[in-house]
Amino acid sequence: MRLVLQEFLSLDGVCQGPGAPDEDTSDGFTRGGWFVPHLDEEFERRAGTWLGAADAFLFGRRTYTNFARDWPKMTEHPFAHLLNGLPKYVASQSLTQAPWDPTTILSGDVPAQVAEVKRRPGRELQIHGSARLAQSLLAAGLIDELRLVIAPVVVGEGRRLFPDGGAPAGLRLMSNETTPGGLAIHVYAWAGRPEYGTYGADAQGRGGHA
Repeated sequence: MRLVLQEFLSLDGVCQGPGAPDEDTSDGFTRGGWFVPHLDEEFERRAGTWLGAADAFLFGRRTYTNFARDWPKMTEHPFAHLLNGLPKYVASQSLTQAPWDPTTILSGDVPAQVAEVKRRPGRELQIHGSARLAQSLLAAGLIDELRLVIAPVVVGEGRRLFPDGGAPAGLRLMSNETTPGGLAIHVYAWAGRPEYGTYGADAQGRGGHA
């Protein structure tokens, strides 16, 4: 399976609490729900297409706990049968039980276990949110594709997907589009470690661009 990350971001890179004020208040975060005003039917259709390509889901502990609390109750939602029925994996060193069936807990060397899951037959193993888990898997070179949905808002504080000091990554833009609600959807493929160069006239003869 290909490991695909789907993440909601603000213009200043915040990924914390996009869906509700109380979704994630860790570290005193009080600005949750910033993504919701920009949802529209075009994005809903796109999200449905993405979900239709999933054969399994991978979560961090916090995101898993929130999803496991809410999605079993949302039986009328058009995506519910996918999220509730497909295999799920949760990366956690503390969970001992995972009531949202079918779920497998990954602990210990999580990147190694995720690499093993990727070798199983299927199309996409999808990560939704779970920024800390995504950061570790991106650093390990395990994420094949990033679907970043950027809302036209500056949150000003909160956890970021790409924090200072994070692992460098080279990406290749595969597609981009915007929705009527102002969402910018950028799809990137993993391209290994980034390259570096020098720009300007001084770079001639040294592998740079004039």
